[in-house]
Amino acid sequence: MSPRRIAVVGASAAGLAAAEALRRFGWTGTLTLVGDEPHPPYDRPPLSKQLLQGAWEPDKLHLRAADQLDALGLDLRLGTRATGLDTASRTLTLDSGERLACDGVIVATGVAARTLPEAAGLGGVHTLRTLDDALALKERLSGTGHRLVVVGNGVLGCEAAAVARELGHEVTLVGREPLPMARTVGAEIGELLAAEHRARGVRLRTAAVGGFDADGDGPARHVTAVRLADGTRLPADTVLVAIGSEPAVGWLRGDPALDTTDGLRCDAYCAAAPGVYAAGDVARWQHPVHGRELRVEHRTNATEQGMAAARNLLAELAETLPDDGDGVPAPAAGRERRPFTPVPYFWSDQYALKIQAYGVLTGADRTEATVVDPEARKAVALYGYGGQATGVLAIGLPPRQVRSLRALIATPTPWEEACEGVRAAVA
Repeated sequence: MSPRRIAVVGASAAGLAAAEALRRFGWTGTLTLVGDEPHPPYDRPPLSKQLLQGAWEPDKLHLRAADQLDALGLDLRLGTRATGLDTASRTLTLDSGERLACDGVIVATGVAARTLPEAAGLGGVHTLRTLDDALALKERLSGTGHRLVVVGNGVLGCEAAAVARELGHEVTLVGREPLPMARTVGAEIGELLAAEHRARGVRLRTAAVGGFDADGDGPARHVTAVRLADGTRLPADTVLVAIGSEPAVGWLRGDPALDTTDGLRCDAYCAAAPGVYAAGDVARWQHPVHGRELRVEHRTNATEQGMAAARNLLAELAETLPDDGDGVPAPAAGRERRPFTPVPYFWSDQYALKIQAYGVLTGADRTEATVVDPEARKAVALYGYGGQATGVLAIGLPPRQVRSLRALIATPTPWEEACEGVRAAVA
C-alpha cells in the first residue's frame, strides 16, 4: 500500500501555502513539513524593514498562530534539513538519516544569501536572509552612530540602508551597478532612487569590494574597514553583505533526473519530475504567457506558486494513486492540472517611498519612464521585450492608478499600446 505521505520541504511562505492548500484541496494522508530553521513559519520581507527598525517584535512575523498550525495536522519537522531526494522512488532523506517514502514532494527551500569569502569568521560582517540574521544585525545596530557599509545596492541593500539611516547611523551603499536597483528597474528609476538616498544622507559608491581590514586575532577579529577595488578604504564597524542569493538546491544535485541550474527547473505546471513539484524562490518554471523560464524571488509569488503546486500535485496523484479510501485526495479527482501563469508582483519600502511593480522587469530590451513629480519622487516606468510590454513599476502613485497599470501587462500587450495606456493612467 502507498505510504500516503506528501512532504513539503521548506517551511516558509511557499511551503506553508502549499501545506495549507493540500489540506484545503482534500489531502488527508500524512503531511510532512520540513524546515531547516527552528522557528515556525515566518514572513521574510519585514526582516529588512519593520524588524530591523524595531517597529515589530519577532512574534509578529509568524505567518500562523500555533493553533492554526496544529489544525493542519502536520508532521512538522523544524530544525531539520533535507539532504537528498530520489525521484524514482520518491524517497526523501533527512539530516538525521531518516528516509521518508512519499507519494509526492513539493520543494520550497527558497534561497540562501551569498557572501564574500573574505568575510568568513570576521566579526561585524552580516548577511540578511533569516530571522536569526536579522536579529543579529538589529542588535549590532542598537544605539546610534554606527558606521555601516552595505555591500550590494539591490532591493535588500537599499531597504537596509534606508532603515539604518533612519535609525541615525552613518551609511555607505556600495554596488557594482552605478545606480541603486538599476539592474532591476533601469537607469531612470535608479536615478530617482539615488537622489532619495543621497538626500537622506546615504553615501553612494560604485565599486567592487577588494577585501576587509580588521583588528584582533582569531575569533576576536572584527571588521574595521571595507577596501574597494579602486583602493578606497571605507571605515566601518558593521558591514551588511547584500549581494544576492543562491537557490537552495545543493541537496537535490544527487538525482540526475533533476535540473538544478539556477533553481529547480520545472514545466509550466511547476512539476520537476513525476510527483515532484516546486514553489517559491527556488522554482524555475516555464511561464506560458511570457514564453520563457522565470525564477521569481518575491513574496506574493511564493504564496501563489505554493498553492498552484499543491493543486497540480493532487490532480496528478488523483490520476495515479489507487482509490483505497486512505488519504486519496478525492476533491482533486477529475481536476486537470493548470499552468501557473501569474502576474508577478513585488514591492519595496524605502523611507516614505512605496515602490510597486507588476510583471517582469529584468531582461527588458526597452524601457519608458515618466517622472510624474520629481520633488515627491513619483514615477512610473514600463518595461518591454520583443515588442510586448512585460512589466510596469510605480512609485508614490495611489492604489487606483497602480491597479490600472497592472491591467496593461496582465495579458500580452503591444508596446505602443501599453505606452499609451501608461500615459493615460498618469495623465
